[in-house]
Amino acid sequence: MITNSRTMFQNLYVTRLDRDRLLSLLESNFTQAISNGRFHLTELKERIERATVVDSKDMLPEVITMNTTFKLLDVPRKEAETFTLVYPDEACIAEGKLSILSPLGAELLGRRVGDFVRLRVLNRDTEKRVENISFQPERCGVLNL
Repeated sequence: MITNSRTMFQNLYVTRLDRDRLLSLLESNFTQAISNGRFHLTELKERIERATVVDSKDMLPEVITMNTTFKLLDVPRKEAETFTLVYPDEACIAEGKLSILSPLGAELLGRRVGDFVRLRVLNRDTEKRVENISFQPERCGVLNL
C-alpha cells in the first residue's frame, strides 16, 4: 500500500503523449497478463483517467513525467538514489531505470519535488521524498522519448 501525505488530494497532471501511451500500455496484453493481484496498476489507470491533460510545453518543471530523472530520498535511512521513470521495456533497476508498472514507479508519476510517498516493502514501512528533478523531457524540449 502506498500513500502520499502531501498530494493526496492534489490533481495529477499528465501530458497528452504520456496519457495516451500509458493507457495503451495498461490495456495491453502484456500488462493484463501481469496485473492479477497488482492493484497499483488499476489505481494508476484510474489516476491517469482522472488526470488533467496538459500540452508538453505547459508541464510544470517540478513534476515527474515519463523519462524524468529525479533523486528520491529514503527518509528513515537518510539515503538518496537517482531514478529515471521509464516504460517496462527500458527498466533496469541496476541502472536506476524504474518501471512505471512497479508499485513505486506507478505512484511517482505526477508527483512533485517535495512530495512524500509511504509504502510497505517486505513487511517494513518506509517513507520516500522526491528531492529534486535533474531532467524532465518537457522542460528540456525533448518530446520524442
